[in-house]
Amino acid sequence: MIPLFQVDAFADALFTGNPAAVCLLNGPAEATWMQSVAAEMNLSETAFLYQDDGDYRLRWFTPEVEVDLCGHATLASAHILYETGALSDGQSARFHTASGLLTVQRNDDGSFTMDFPATPPEETKPPPGLGDVFGIELVWTGRSPFDIFVGSG
Repeated sequence: MIPLFQVDAFADALFTGNPAAVCLLNGPAEATWMQSVAAEMNLSETAFLYQDDGDYRLRWFTPEVEVDLCGHATLASAHILYETGALSDGQSARFHTASGLLTVQRNDDGSFTMDFPATPPEETKPPPGLGDVFGIELVWTGRSPFDIFVGSG
C-alpha cells in the first residue's frame, strides 16, 4: 500500500486553497506510473517523494506532464511530512528536485517558510505579439527558467 494524501495548500479553511496530492514512496518509481497516478488524481499537481539519506527526493506531475517546480505541492509535501511524524518540529524539509534544493520549515505558529532558488530574469527579445496580448507597449522583457517578465511604459 502506498500512502496518498490530498492537501489544500495556502488554505485557512476546509475546501479552500490550492489542492495537491502527495504520494509517499519507499523509493524511486517509474515516471510512467507516476504520470498515471497524477492523471487519476486529476489535480493541478501530484507530488511524489521518498526519503534519501535524510533528505527527500521530490517530483511533480500534472495530469499531462512532469513539471520542474511546483510551490503548492512542495508546501503540501512538507505539511504531510510534519503531520505524519516523518519530520519533527525544528527539522527542515529538504527536497532535492529538478529545480535544485528546496527547503521548508514549519514555524512555531504553525505557518511555513519556504526557501526556493532565486531565478532572476535575463533581458531577452519578447515573443511576437506579447505586448498586443496585454494591450501594452513593452519597454523591457526578461526571461527566467520558469517565467517571462515584462515592463511597460
